[in-house]
Amino acid sequence: MLIASSGPLWFRAHQSQFFLKRRAPVQKTVLPVKYRKKLLERFLRYVILNTTSNSDASEDQFPTTACQLDMARMLVDELRELGVSNVCISNSGYVYGTIPENLPDNHLAKGKIPVLGLMSHMDTSQAQSGESVKPQIIANYHGQDITYPDDPSLVLKVSENLDLLNCKDFTIITAGGKTLLGADDKAGIAEIMTVAEYLICENLYHGEIRICFNPDEEVGRGTDHIDLEKFAVQYAFTLDGSKEGEIEDECFNARSAKIVIEGLDVHPGYAKGKMVSAFRVFAWIVDRLPEEQLPENTEERQPYRFPHSCPSIPTVEKFEINFLLRAFTEAELEDMEAPLHDLCHKAELRFPGSKITITIKNSYKNMKTVMDRHPLVMELLEAACRAQDVIPIHKPIRGGTDGSSLTIQHHIPTPNIWAGGMNFHSRLEWVPLEWMVSAAETTLKMLTLWVERYRVSS
Repeated sequence: MLIASSGPLWFRAHQSQFFLKRRAPVQKTVLPVKYRKKLLERFLRYVILNTTSNSDASEDQFPTTACQLDMARMLVDELRELGVSNVCISNSGYVYGTIPENLPDNHLAKGKIPVLGLMSHMDTSQAQSGESVKPQIIANYHGQDITYPDDPSLVLKVSENLDLLNCKDFTIITAGGKTLLGADDKAGIAEIMTVAEYLICENLYHGEIRICFNPDEEVGRGTDHIDLEKFAVQYAFTLDGSKEGEIEDECFNARSAKIVIEGLDVHPGYAKGKMVSAFRVFAWIVDRLPEEQLPENTEERQPYRFPHSCPSIPTVEKFEINFLLRAFTEAELEDMEAPLHDLCHKAELRFPGSKITITIKNSYKNMKTVMDRHPLVMELLEAACRAQDVIPIHKPIRGGTDGSSLTIQHHIPTPNIWAGGMNFHSRLEWVPLEWMVSAAETTLKMLTLWVERYRVSS
């Protein structure tokens, strides 16, 4: 079945008619070679731009890095060249554009299709360098381990990346070995730009589509300054996922924690009974974190607690640690937080004279409860996958997207579509061109299904 039998009454009332219309074989949307070439060209052009965001930037600095504006200005120029309407860039670095509805006056769905949004983020993770990215293109990949020209010791092993086995004869793109690639999320941007070009040049029937390219998703600020008048949509889709077929309407609940350890530094030759080493307190705390709840030991729906960075240079006298806390339910998230408070209290008792403070902040919430109230969004997305002979893969996101903020905070149901990248935030990041093409084609198919849905229901 293409569409489940559940859903609101207004949808079920027309469902049988919709099924009758959909029983005939569906013609796949296939991007002509020229669009595939442009998709690759765009992606390669985007990844060489450094757009790393900065989690330590002050709250009033937006975007968190000026380099993101370089890409924003490039995208504004390209959108205008494509013929996208109302293209602009905000002071905060958001890029907006509109593709107006193009249905003829006698079309049954004209004026009835909800305004849909397409969104991807411009920034890349600060986990690895994004400066001077040198893309490596491996055409007609044959299933071998992949090495890197700029770091021969680095190897993308098939035994550790089994999805490579499904990519034989594909075009694989990696970085050169010294940096991440930036498929997260410049693959999504290249796909949306290609979708926009196809819609305009091929005059494919569609409702009104609004585009948003945003900064600072990687540091949890991706929708902090979004203009919902410019991105006034009823439903949206982020293209920010991984392997082909992944469509996601559930994500982690997320909090961040900062632990500040204050000690006392004296001359080490005369330190007995006086020195309180913040280094030792840090090591004591981290060593007592439950191993089964570290990210490297978790998968699927398991929560994790991750000490990932020090925002300032550690000294004996002061040590700061940033944690990520992730869980799919609020109760589990509370369970991630409570042991940190307990450990800090025990550490102060274990190291007299130390002072430890812990600050917890909410980052984003699981969007599943809201998405379940809008089943049509996922039903048509799944139908688009099947029409393209892509098996839909429903997996919870072990992370977050801007879609979770749009869904929870702004009441815009926003599931996630794969963009094709693998090994995000890593020098081993890779993306098959064919999965990027598939994401663009499936997005186009989905947009046509919205037209058909409202034509049938008229």
